[in-house]
Amino acid sequence: MGRVTVRTPVTRLELGADGVLQQTRRPDTLTAEEPLEVRVAGRALTVTMRTPGVDFDLTIGFLLGEGLLHGADDVATLMHCQDAGDDGRPTYNVVDVVLAEGVPAPDVSLERHFFASSSCGVCGKASLDAVRLRSHHDVSADATTWPAELLLGLPDALREQQQVFGRTGGLHAAGLVSPDGELLVVREDVGRQDAVDKVVGWAAREVGLPLTGHVLVVSGRASFELTQKAVMAGIPCLAAVSAPSSLAVELAREAGMTLVGFLRPPRMTVYAGEQRLTAPVRQPVQPV
Repeated sequence: MGRVTVRTPVTRLELGADGVLQQTRRPDTLTAEEPLEVRVAGRALTVTMRTPGVDFDLTIGFLLGEGLLHGADDVATLMHCQDAGDDGRPTYNVVDVVLAEGVPAPDVSLERHFFASSSCGVCGKASLDAVRLRSHHDVSADATTWPAELLLGLPDALREQQQVFGRTGGLHAAGLVSPDGELLVVREDVGRQDAVDKVVGWAAREVGLPLTGHVLVVSGRASFELTQKAVMAGIPCLAAVSAPSSLAVELAREAGMTLVGFLRPPRMTVYAGEQRLTAPVRQPVQPV
């Protein structure tokens, strides 16, 4: 397993009140970023940049998000291939997936073979139509409701579980909340979509799909891709600490899911599916 963090020497500069620049040499902790190649039956499917750790869940979550799997049971085995790094040591940066009997192999064509970086999200897709995948789950039929107070408490709960972020300040986080408000799992990664894939992959194994009544909370913005991954997993609510994109809002409304942005207590902005949030609402004062 690769390292989650890396230590490196840095120079810290600080301008004093007397106008003199103070220089300090010290070690710093960085978030590790390494490529992960996903293979299906020995054939390369994609490469993504990620923080090493729970690579099997990441792989399952990715394949589910791409519509290539229906559930974790579609996978027979996963294994790390021990590729060698520059220093000759194994890096475990290749995962090979063996599908269960009867599960069709994905189309490893030029249209599906793309490179996903930790920052670009869906860039590299041939077109927007290529990522408007048809989900096996209808989130619009999910009648679950949540107290607004529950969602407002999620950013702090998520932050408390971000152990590596506390040391590096350089990771995204995603968490899954059960219908009764329990934070089931939190995963961190240098790529926001990889953090979500790790959560979805875990949930596919431990809970099962669809994730009816669950909330996906993310530490950054709500992109189209993250919204797509939530829909594909049957998650009816995506709550983001930062802003959503226009396509994320469009997809959430089309799919009938709840999308919350700027989740920063005591406020949040609801872009879609506000009927699922419950709380006494003070009526606006009518002008005289």
